[in-house]
Amino acid sequence: MWPLLGIAVVVVGFAVGLNPLIVIAAAALVTGVMAGIAPLHLVAAFGKAFNQSRYVSVVWLVLPVIGLLEREGLQERARMLVARMRAATAGRLLIVYLALRQISAALGLMSLFGHAQTVRPLVAPMAEGAAEARHGRLGARARMLIRAYAASADNVGAFFGEDIFVAVGSVLLIKGFLQQSGIQVAPLTLSLWAAPTALLAFAIHGIRLWRLDAKLKRLAAEGDP
Repeated sequence: MWPLLGIAVVVVGFAVGLNPLIVIAAAALVTGVMAGIAPLHLVAAFGKAFNQSRYVSVVWLVLPVIGLLEREGLQERARMLVARMRAATAGRLLIVYLALRQISAALGLMSLFGHAQTVRPLVAPMAEGAAEARHGRLGARARMLIRAYAASADNVGAFFGEDIFVAVGSVLLIKGFLQQSGIQVAPLTLSLWAAPTALLAFAIHGIRLWRLDAKLKRLAAEGDP
């Protein structure tokens, strides 16, 4: 039972508000030591996991670039660009992004879009710019609503789109679980059955995004502060 002390370290660390990376690393060290694993072997395990997950380092390289672009006016340029498109609205723009996110996820391109690299610096500001072009200056409630819907478009598109890709981890997990239960199912079959669910998710959330414009219009009429 001693290795379970790692769970206590996680609980205490998060309760006092420590850095999550430090808390997780400390919990892993405590669990390994309590399980009788030598410290050098623990360090080697950390290094191996980091080496096998090189995309983590890529994220850390991309984030400063995005921050620099934002400092140089990326969000303002995105707002100005979409404000010139007369047919663009916040809802329509987010529906297009939802489709792009779901299609890219279905092709296995999960890192092509995302919250950090796309939603925050581009999609949300463009949706706000489209709303400002139609309703004038936006209040705090309207801005938060647009940002929430922009984040939801990314989440729904990625979650329901990735299961269509044969080699994604969730499909392989389902196949492994069913195989342990004596049920043989090909990954391609699971992907094909995920397609109708993805289409329904797109239709349902697309309607919610389409109704966003009406919500923004109502907030503007009410004088959203």
